[in-house]
Amino acid sequence: MESLGVLFVLACVLGVVMSQTTLSPAVTITTASVNLTTAAPSCSSLNTSTCAACAPGSCYDNETLLCSCCPEAGLCVLPGACLLCVQGFYQPLAGQQSCLPCLSGFYSNSTGSPICQPCPSGSYSNNTGSASCAACAPGFYTSLQNSTSCNPCPQGTYCNSSSCTQCRVCPAGSEALGAASKECTPCRPGMHKPAHQTMCQICSSGFYQIHWGQENCDLCPENHYCPSPDVNPILCPTDAFCPEGSTAPGYCMETFFRKAGETCELSPVTIALLVIGGGVGLLFIIILVLRRRRDNDSELSLARTPLLRKDRPPARFYGIPRDAEPVYAGW
Repeated sequence: MESLGVLFVLACVLGVVMSQTTLSPAVTITTASVNLTTAAPSCSSLNTSTCAACAPGSCYDNETLLCSCCPEAGLCVLPGACLLCVQGFYQPLAGQQSCLPCLSGFYSNSTGSPICQPCPSGSYSNNTGSASCAACAPGFYTSLQNSTSCNPCPQGTYCNSSSCTQCRVCPAGSEALGAASKECTPCRPGMHKPAHQTMCQICSSGFYQIHWGQENCDLCPENHYCPSPDVNPILCPTDAFCPEGSTAPGYCMETFFRKAGETCELSPVTIALLVIGGGVGLLFIIILVLRRRRDNDSELSLARTPLLRKDRPPARFYGIPRDAEPVYAGW
């Protein structure tokens, strides 16, 4: 019976105190100043020895006597008197006076949370105190957690849904022309794109492609030529050569050659010119030889001419003609 009486008294005291939890200190003081006979709520009726720190995920409430009557901020008489952190806020420590807003890139979607959760990949939060994360829009992605923004898909890749964690390369025969693409565009005629490439490429010289969205180009066939990669092969003229991969017909040199099957041969005019040119060259050589021989004969004749010519005017030396043969004694 004695224990039941104690519980009854405690319940009555708590009922009186809880009925006063909405009164602010300012209102209480004003009331006391107007009517001094009115009994104001008092901390003396509470057992402050039971004050304890508010648990993580909650904070001290200075609007209730159950907390304000405790000797230190952050303590309350009962755990239920502490305020739970609302969504978007958290408190990892005990006995705190307020809750903290979740940082950008984090969120809390429940009350009384001691921590905030990072935004998952494919979502972001660019505000503090967020209760949820926003999904990346199509054409954007983020592969990281706790992101504050999403990145546009690079050129050549795309994302056609929300919450993308990465962008995908366009399938073979298609490309994404700009950043933040939501879809791919097929390659134009004259172009192609293998699966491992990101952008369409022009067909190489000697190749062609007349269809949209192709992975490969076709080799220009034999006896045809392909001046442009986006047109059908053109039949080779009868007097020209067009092997595989030709971009233009090949002709034999006019006047001097003519087509003979798959090769070029000398034309009759060319043969005649070569014969005439050979004859002229041979005649020129013969003339040079004869001229050289004549010059050699002339040099030999000059070498045999006497040093003193007989047609000099007569002269005498010591009474003897200058041109007389010398006479030696004893001869």
